[in-house]
Amino acid sequence: MKRYLIAGLLVWVPLGITLWVLNALVTTLDQTLLLVPDALKPDKLLGFHIPGFGVLLSFLILLVTGAIAANFVGARLITFWEGLLGRIPFVKSIYSSVKQVSDTVLSDQGTAFRKALLVEFPREGCWTIAFLTGSPVGEVAAHLPGEHISIYVPTTPNPTGGYFVMVPKSSVRELDITVDEALKYIISMGVVAPRPPHALPHPRTRSPAPVAADTAAVPPRN
Repeated sequence: MKRYLIAGLLVWVPLGITLWVLNALVTTLDQTLLLVPDALKPDKLLGFHIPGFGVLLSFLILLVTGAIAANFVGARLITFWEGLLGRIPFVKSIYSSVKQVSDTVLSDQGTAFRKALLVEFPREGCWTIAFLTGSPVGEVAAHLPGEHISIYVPTTPNPTGGYFVMVPKSSVRELDITVDEALKYIISMGVVAPRPPHALPHPRTRSPAPVAADTAAVPPRN
């Protein structure tokens, strides 16, 4: 019976957590329907509620915003909007920090969170997975001996919390796994291991050298 119970948990726990996350995501995105007038809301037009319209509306908002920001007029409007936010003391620091992080993470040319690393943390002899976020520059880099890199060490099972650490570049090891595989490994607390590395082709082995014959003298027969 214990074996059947565990087998049932292995089926339902991942499915339940997945549905819970999707439900939370859809419920959150459905809040964008508050921007739509009551007379035009899908519930009023159809007469019943269908979850997920907020996801479609959010996608359309992002698509239209990206199309506007990609042209000259839209870029000027965004520059004006950013300048306006930059004049508000408290909002300026929050907006500029979030924008710099989003530009770095979402940029195709950026290297932030593109590589999984193996580092010794929190002390020597203990190893964990981290992500490369960049390199120290300016005043910080001037006070560091040698070449350092900036890494993010996530916690488990919630990787949104973690530690920002600057370590010598020579002290980390780059892993041949994707960021998704590394995140799965962290969230599962080591249960879901990354794929094994591709098997390297075995080098051709030479034929063993012939064994030398025994040159010892054979005693004559009587």
